[in-house]
Amino acid sequence: MRRFFSSPVTKTMSSYAAARTAATGKNVWVEFIDLALKYKPANLGQGFPDFAPPTFLKQALARAAMIDSLNQYTRSKGHGRLVQAIAKYYSPLHKKEIDPMNNILVTVGAYGALYCGINSLVDSGDEVVVIEPFFDSYLPCIKAAGGIPKCVPLRPKSKEVLLSADLTLDPDELAAAFSSKTKAVLLNTPNNPTGKVFERKELEMIADLCKKHDAICVSDEVYEYLVYEGEHIRIATLPGMWERTLTIGSAGKAFSVTGWKIGWTIGPAELIAAAHSIMVNCNYTCATPLQEGVALAFEREWEQKGKNDSYFVELPSVLKEKRAEIVKMLNDVGMKPIIPQGGYFILADTAPLNVSFEGEDAYDFQFCRWLTKSKGIAAIPSSAFYSREHSHLAGKCVRFCFGKSESTLQAARARFEEWKKEF
Repeated sequence: MRRFFSSPVTKTMSSYAAARTAATGKNVWVEFIDLALKYKPANLGQGFPDFAPPTFLKQALARAAMIDSLNQYTRSKGHGRLVQAIAKYYSPLHKKEIDPMNNILVTVGAYGALYCGINSLVDSGDEVVVIEPFFDSYLPCIKAAGGIPKCVPLRPKSKEVLLSADLTLDPDELAAAFSSKTKAVLLNTPNNPTGKVFERKELEMIADLCKKHDAICVSDEVYEYLVYEGEHIRIATLPGMWERTLTIGSAGKAFSVTGWKIGWTIGPAELIAAAHSIMVNCNYTCATPLQEGVALAFEREWEQKGKNDSYFVELPSVLKEKRAEIVKMLNDVGMKPIIPQGGYFILADTAPLNVSFEGEDAYDFQFCRWLTKSKGIAAIPSSAFYSREHSHLAGKCVRFCFGKSESTLQAARARFEEWKKEF
């Protein structure tokens, strides 16, 4: 007698994925990194410095790797030497004695700090106020935690925006975003992608709303050392804010070593302990030799603080010159750059070029594809840094990164010059 067996039910791999993975959405970097790899443009798109990091930092890592004990696990909250160095350097900046053992958490980059911070604070249904434009990982992180983003955009003071300082928060709009469900507010200063450095009165407005609604501020300050105009003010230093602020920093941005993926969070012990509970069950700890290298770099910066050979003094000086270069390139082909006060990104309005496209995709996405393929210059669409609700505010702006080596800028300059000949 012949036996018949029913075929097993088959599933696509995506059907096995947890529902929370759908919250992450499409990642802009996948497409534009692939385009850059294929067309080999002058890469002013991705936000990493392609120039050599400081020699003292590379030497510090080499020395650390030769010490056997530093090639093993270290303390989960952060390597002892590194948290000591961070506490020493940041205590004066925070106007508070920072406890290295309890007020600092070292994570796998600022990404890790954001993830651990948000997931330790936000429960399903909690609301998180997000100031936009913002780094594109913010919303997926909030949604994966079950949170509900409430996005409040920076708006221009007038029709023509020339400086990042021309973008401001509307007080009524910001206040309306807060409610009894608000658990946190996510702030980025200096801001990516605009380069805006938030003023004291703006930070005071955010701080007052945090205190009024008993919300925590997650302050992403990875570009803290890249300020050209204005003053970087740490919101944690405002009255009543130390107790309700997680301040995030990045060795990748501070020392131009984005591949090291060493970040940190500074904050009150109870909030750090909660973030650590997420981190310890995900990564447990970060690479010990890399943490040792960053510790030595901070120790050096402490000794050189304020001097010309301090890396934190040297880097913004160099980048300010590069900013001037990219502004000239953009102006020469007819774009309208928005001069950033900080960071190493610049937005440019492409509308004056009158380039038209067919199709339903956002204009800035189509423009960036065209720019890479036709002009050999990579940029990133600015609407990727907005919520869907406010993506129209990006207009026809695209983002360039000027934190690049002279060879990259030279290649970009040559391609802008070729483009200029077409006019």
